[in-house]
Amino acid sequence: MSKKFFDKIMGVMGLEEEEDFYDEEQLDGSPDEEGKMGKRKGTVVSLHTQRQVQVVLSEPSSYEEVQEIADNLKNHRPVIVNLEKADADLAQRVIDFMSGTTYALGGSMQKVGKNIFLFVPNNIDIANDLKEQVREKGIFSIFQS
Repeated sequence: MSKKFFDKIMGVMGLEEEEDFYDEEQLDGSPDEEGKMGKRKGTVVSLHTQRQVQVVLSEPSSYEEVQEIADNLKNHRPVIVNLEKADADLAQRVIDFMSGTTYALGGSMQKVGKNIFLFVPNNIDIANDLKEQVREKGIFSIFQS
């Protein structure tokens, strides 16, 4: 009773083991006497291929360019935004827009230099001690260095 109950539970979850009885000659797809098709179960292999990641470097000179920068992030491309030559108002607006986009997409950001920021989508992690810095000094500390 408990074996059948366990088998039913495993079957509902799709984890049951099926026994395939077949002859070598019966692999042509014709049904056997039990009505099962004569085919072998294959092994499922994960084909995680690494594709080359393209990093986009952007130096916006106007606010109109920020949507194109965000589209790169939306398409799972990391973006480095260099705001060294931008005026303070434009730099703040770009950072605000990109921070919101990054948050909405589940990504993360890192300040890598004076007015240079790295924005990455959710499929890429930034390995650093930024989380510790935020915990110790607060979120606004990353913008002041």
